[in-house]
Amino acid sequence: LFDCLNRGGMACFALTEPGAGSDAGAVSCRAEKVEGGYILNGTKCFITNAPIADKITLFANTREGGGIRGLTVFLVDADTKGISIGKEEDKMGIRASATAEIIFEDCFVPDSARVGKEGRGFMIAMQTLQMSRPVVAAISVGIAQAAIEAAVAYSHHRKQFGVKIATFEMVQQMIADMVMKTEAARILTYKACVAQMNKDKKAGLYSAMSKCFASDTAMEVTTTAVQVMGGNGYSRENPVEKYMRDAKIMQIYEGTNQIQRLVIANEATF
Repeated sequence: LFDCLNRGGMACFALTEPGAGSDAGAVSCRAEKVEGGYILNGTKCFITNAPIADKITLFANTREGGGIRGLTVFLVDADTKGISIGKEEDKMGIRASATAEIIFEDCFVPDSARVGKEGRGFMIAMQTLQMSRPVVAAISVGIAQAAIEAAVAYSHHRKQFGVKIATFEMVQQMIADMVMKTEAARILTYKACVAQMNKDKKAGLYSAMSKCFASDTAMEVTTTAVQVMGGNGYSRENPVEKYMRDAKIMQIYEGTNQIQRLVIANEATF
């Protein structure tokens, strides 16, 4: 996988299914053991990079009855016989990101394609998401920062009643709240990254907190930026409507913020 990525290749993380989102144990994509390998059957959905991936990190179930204990990881070449890519999603936001279904039909992979032991997939998925959630937090902070800069610039340009709207107390309050919450999200994101690098026992807690808080902040800040700019903020001639649409997915992927709150509550043993 690393050789592929180092040569400029692309990979995707195929966990989500039409019937399995937050509930990883509901994965129905089947990996049936046969001589020399496995036969894969099932469908994955909302997979980022699916149309352009060279490698697929696939989560499938090796147990007859399914469940978390059967979740197993496979590293599969995207051009393997039996793999096809479904319709690309027409998304509200992050429209530059290619997202689509992946369909597996009697797809054979050798034993060497399995990552780790059978049944270790859930642990691998959780470890991966713990690493990736601060990345979502960082993206969220970037979106919020861009929205702030656009709103502040507009407030110093736009005049109403003969003065810049930046002088209006209500506008100042909105901008102040945007700045404070974004800076708090930034610091929490840094803390999550440091905890991860230092293998802190609370790294998972900070990972969940950073993703949840930063993405909620991005959604709030971008919505406020649209409000500051009024009708111009709602127009596609200005970038804040795009930031608002992009912010929404940050609250959903890599584990919904409702799931993050469950993680935080369960690990909050200060």
